[in-house]
Amino acid sequence: MLCSSVILLLAACQPASNRSQTKAAETTANDMKPTITTTAFGQTEDGPADLYTLTNNKGLEVRITNYGGTIVALLVPDKNGQPGDVVLGYDSLSSYLSASPYLGSIIGRYGNRIAKGKFTLDGKTYTLATNNGVNHLHGGIKGFDKQIWQARSVEETNQVSLELTYQSKDGEEGYPGNLSAKVIYTLNNENDLKIDYSATTDRKTVCNLTNHVYFNLAGSGTILNHQLQVDADAFTPVDATLIPTGEIRAVANTPFDFRQATAIGARIEQNEEQLKFGNGYDHNFVLNNFNGQLRKVAVLAEPTTGRVVEVRTTEPGLQFYTGNFLDGTHIGKNNQAYARRTGLCLETQHFPDSPNQPGFPSVVLEPNQTYTSQTVYHFAVRE
Repeated sequence: MLCSSVILLLAACQPASNRSQTKAAETTANDMKPTITTTAFGQTEDGPADLYTLTNNKGLEVRITNYGGTIVALLVPDKNGQPGDVVLGYDSLSSYLSASPYLGSIIGRYGNRIAKGKFTLDGKTYTLATNNGVNHLHGGIKGFDKQIWQARSVEETNQVSLELTYQSKDGEEGYPGNLSAKVIYTLNNENDLKIDYSATTDRKTVCNLTNHVYFNLAGSGTILNHQLQVDADAFTPVDATLIPTGEIRAVANTPFDFRQATAIGARIEQNEEQLKFGNGYDHNFVLNNFNGQLRKVAVLAEPTTGRVVEVRTTEPGLQFYTGNFLDGTHIGKNNQAYARRTGLCLETQHFPDSPNQPGFPSVVLEPNQTYTSQTVYHFAVRE
């Protein structure tokens, strides 16, 4: 008997007694509560780091360390039910403590670039580190990705959460104001990995938090065959240093049109100025229907494994980065050398260089306000 899917194969290609046992096992698994466990991960100059493992009843497992709030591993079943790790990362803390390209980490106080490491608030100019050529990148020399966060586990009936908090002092990396940041990772039995960000300040500042997880839904190889769809009619072109020019440009008739699902490698090598500046895709997409509410903005699919991740966010922008600067020198989990374009990022965010771009959505946070942002990665499979 030929069966059209693994589920049918299990249910119909076995004796009735075995089918009842299978159904009972599935019912038991579906009734299982998600779990969260803790193990030691290593020592940093700021204190010990732990590794938290969140698991649901569908076989999805995410491992997160409170060093940088970093997603270390994310195991997702493929269309045959075989779990595979779909994010780039390292086996040990020591690799994260050396030159890590932000693999899976919380990025702050400001995700992405700020031109020439300067911005002005109320007539005062603030100077930040220029750690990306002439520009400031991802919070500076020791951003949120390199800090030990205070952690708390929360267990509920249908979900588990890891709550991380960090106090960023006034003047840290050049930013004004004491910022109290909180990031909550939540895994539920619907295969949603939620990231909730919040922050308050005692002084006017800028805030733009995100996560720099690198996906490879195949588990290895390049990401060029992944299919990507982004709900964006426009993107923000950049100059040669990857700072937005301020223009909002339509994606129509450009290599940046992902409004229909398109292979990432289909146009990445085109002779086009913006692709040359980024050495591939490293651009902010202006997401449609931004109103601060959660909505689906992107779908990433890998044909051979059938794995799919839907991206939902409250943010106005999505930085699509194709791992153009990975060069094989970073040796990741299972001794994999992370070469160029072996991972991709879909960073939900406000736009790069927004403090210097009055036409972009504001990233200013006042003392009487609370910064909030939510992103949800929903995992599924296609036959």
